[in-house]
Amino acid sequence: MEELRKKIHEVDFCVVGGGIAGMLAAIAAARNGIKVALMHDRPVLGGNASSEIRMWICGAGSRVRNLQETGILEELALENMRRNPNRNYSIWDTILYEKVRFEPNITLLLNTACNAVEMSEDGKSIVSVTGFQLTTYTWHTVKAPIFADCSGDSILAPLTGADYSVGREAKSEYNEEFGLDVADRHTMGMSVLLQCRETDHPVEFTPPKWAYTFATDEEMNNKPHTMLQDLNTNFYWIELGGMQDTIHDTEELRDELLKIAFGCWDHMKNHGDHGAENWDLEWVGFLPGKRESRRYMGDYVLTQNDVENGTAFPDEVAYGGWQIDNHLPGGFFMKSAGGAHLQKRRLTEPYGIPFRALYSRNIDNLMFAGRNISATHIGFSTTRVMGTCGVVGQAVGSAAVVATRHGVLPREVGQKYIGEVQSILMEDDCWLPHIRRPIAPLTANARVSVGYGDGSALLNGLDRRVWGSDNGYYGMADRPITVTFDEKKKVNSFRLVVDSDLDREYIEGNPNLMTIPMPLFFARSYNNTSFGFPTCLLKAFRVEYLDDAGNWVTAYETNSNYMRLIREELNVETTAVRLIPLATWGSAELYHTYGSVQAHIFAFEVR
Repeated sequence: MEELRKKIHEVDFCVVGGGIAGMLAAIAAARNGIKVALMHDRPVLGGNASSEIRMWICGAGSRVRNLQETGILEELALENMRRNPNRNYSIWDTILYEKVRFEPNITLLLNTACNAVEMSEDGKSIVSVTGFQLTTYTWHTVKAPIFADCSGDSILAPLTGADYSVGREAKSEYNEEFGLDVADRHTMGMSVLLQCRETDHPVEFTPPKWAYTFATDEEMNNKPHTMLQDLNTNFYWIELGGMQDTIHDTEELRDELLKIAFGCWDHMKNHGDHGAENWDLEWVGFLPGKRESRRYMGDYVLTQNDVENGTAFPDEVAYGGWQIDNHLPGGFFMKSAGGAHLQKRRLTEPYGIPFRALYSRNIDNLMFAGRNISATHIGFSTTRVMGTCGVVGQAVGSAAVVATRHGVLPREVGQKYIGEVQSILMEDDCWLPHIRRPIAPLTANARVSVGYGDGSALLNGLDRRVWGSDNGYYGMADRPITVTFDEKKKVNSFRLVVDSDLDREYIEGNPNLMTIPMPLFFARSYNNTSFGFPTCLLKAFRVEYLDDAGNWVTAYETNSNYMRLIREELNVETTAVRLIPLATWGSAELYHTYGSVQAHIFAFEVR
C-alpha cells in the first residue's frame, strides 16, 4: 500500500485562507521581507470576490466620499482597470493569482484544505497546520512562529481551542442599540449570485424542473428584482442559512439556494414584464457566498458604539466606513416590503479598527483578518465587507513583519511596537484616519520647492483628499518639484503618491459601477462600452539628480506608470533631486477640468 505524499514547509508567517484579506496579509508580509505560506482551499484566489462567487468589493469609500481604501487593494483595482477594461472574470482571477504566485517570498498552496493543527505542549500556541491538497493528493504541513486565520469560517478556532463567538448578542452584553433582548446563535445567511447578459434579440429561458416557481412578486416575498434597470444592485437577497448552521449545513443550503436562484430568474423572464426579454442567463454561482459564521475573540471586541461614534484607537491599524448592514436571519423567506429583511444605518465618518481586535485572546501566536475579526454581530455587520477585510488583512501582514523582526508574539507587537506597524502601513499607502504619516527625515530636513503654485501640501502627511482639504499639489507639465539639501546627501530612493481618482469621477463607464473593481450581477452587454482608466493619474514623469558639475542627470524615467504609489531606488549622492511631471492618462480632459493644470500629486519624498 502506497502512502500519500507529505511535504513540510517552514516559513516566518502562515496564512490560512486566500480571500481578499488573506491575499493582502500574505502580500504585505512578503513584500516587507519575510517568508510566507498561503494555504487556500479553492483553485482561485479572492474568496467572495473570485469568479466562483462574484461579489463586488465594497468598503468605506462605497458609502462615503474620500474614504476609498488604498494600499494593495487600490493597486489591484488599478491593475484591473488597466488590463481588464471589459471586466472579464478570468482576467480578474489571473491578476489575483499572479500577485501572489509570483511574489518571491510566498509559497502558494491552492486546493489545500486546512484540517489539522499541532499545538505546543501548553496548548497556548500553534506549532504547525496541515492541509490536504486535492489536486496532488498531498498532505502539506506548514510550520511557522506566527499564523493568521483568514479563512472566513475561522477553521483554526475549533482546531486550536481559540475563543470565538457565533450569533447575536443581547443588549446587556455591550450596551448596543441593535442588540437583542435575549442573545441567540442566528447569523446572516449566504447567497448564490447570478450573472446575466443583455443581447440584441429575445432569449427564452426554460427553468430546470427542480427550480421553485414564483408566479407573482408576492410569492417571491417582494424581493427587489430591479437590477436590469438599477445596475448597482444584485441578487444578494437570494439568501439562506441565518436560522441554520452556515458551516455544517452549507451543502443543504446550496441546494435550496439554487432552487430559489433559478426560480427567481424564471420569474423575471416568464412571469410578468421585468424588461428581461433580451437578457440571457450567463452564469450561476454553485459556491454560496458567506456573510457570517464564527467570529474570534480578541483582547478587544469592536461594537456598534465604536463604529457609530467613529472611535479612534491608539493601536489603530485599519478603518471601516461601510454602513451598519445587518441581514436578518430569515433571509429570502422574510417579506421585503420596506426593506424589512435588512437593518441598516449609514455612517458619516470612518471608525478605527484596533490591532487588539485582530489577534486571539487565548492562542498566543494566532492573528486573524476578514469576516472573522473580534467584533459583535452588529459591529461585524460593517467590518465584514471586502474592502474593509482587505485593509485589515494588510494590517495583519504588516504586524507579522514586526513580530518577526523583534521575535515577539502579536500581543507584544500591540503593546510595544504598534507605531512600527502603523509606519509600515502608511509607508505602503494605507490610510489611517486618526494618524498622520511622518515625512521621511531626509525630505523633512531639506528645502522643497515647486515650479508652479503652492506645494506645502506635499509635506502634510495626508496622501488623499479628506476632511474637506485637497492635500495635493497641482503641477504643470515640465515644472519640477525640487528637494534641495544643504550639503551632499546619499539618496537611496524616492516615494511618490499621485491621484488615482479614488472616487472614480473622471473615468469612462457606468458611474454606478466605477467604485468597484468588478461588476455586480451583469456581464458586459452587447452595446456597453468598456471601462476607462483614471485620466488624472500621472503616466509619464522623470526623476533627476544634480551632479557635481551642476548638471541634472536622469535617475529614473517612465512613460507608462499606472500605479498610485511609486517607489524606486536611486542610489545617488547629490545636493538636489527633482521630479518632473510629463503627462497624465488624459491630459486633454484635465486641461478642460482644471485649466492649465497637468498633474495632481499628494507626496514626493526622497529617503
